[in-house]
Amino acid sequence: SQTPKDDTATTHPGANSKGNQHNGIRCANTRTIETVQTSPITPCETCGEDLSKTPCQGVERRTRIDIIFEKGVTHVDAEIRQCPQCRTRNKGPFPADMAGPVQYGPGIRGYVMNLLIAQMISLKRVQQSIQTLIGQILSEATILKYVMQLHHTLAAWEQSVTEQLLQMPAMHVDETSLRVDRKNHWIPVCPAG
Repeated sequence: SQTPKDDTATTHPGANSKGNQHNGIRCANTRTIETVQTSPITPCETCGEDLSKTPCQGVERRTRIDIIFEKGVTHVDAEIRQCPQCRTRNKGPFPADMAGPVQYGPGIRGYVMNLLIAQMISLKRVQQSIQTLIGQILSEATILKYVMQLHHTLAAWEQSVTEQLLQMPAMHVDETSLRVDRKNHWIPVCPAG
């Protein structure tokens, strides 16, 4: 069943938005580069008097916030050398997280999971977004592999939460809607925290 809407709740901005609001916490792998510039004033705007030796009485600040996407590419060149004694061809070791010719880092994996799972964007649109950012397209198999890795990583947590929920004397549940093939489906939701 669907929770009835309260007509009085629509009187403030954002009241019609669905679902929980974002908690405002940034991802752990983001960084902020903050700079402060000073805009000096030397001649008086009225009489032209030199103000360079006059003490500053304060500042008025204006701020610009922007996002800059940055592609980081790391190459590892393994040296290949032939032993002059036994003629064996030797190759330097690659890092353990570089199993093949091309790997995608944790930033790309995290961004893909955010788009696909948290934002519920289609595989095709996730592929397009990544291609726009890095100039390469991730295959559907690669993206689905990330989903399975996340599933396996969260399996122990999911089992633990399920056991905790089953021990509760009562559970508060709700339903949220999800459109699939232009049809509305209802998903039971149980808060786990």
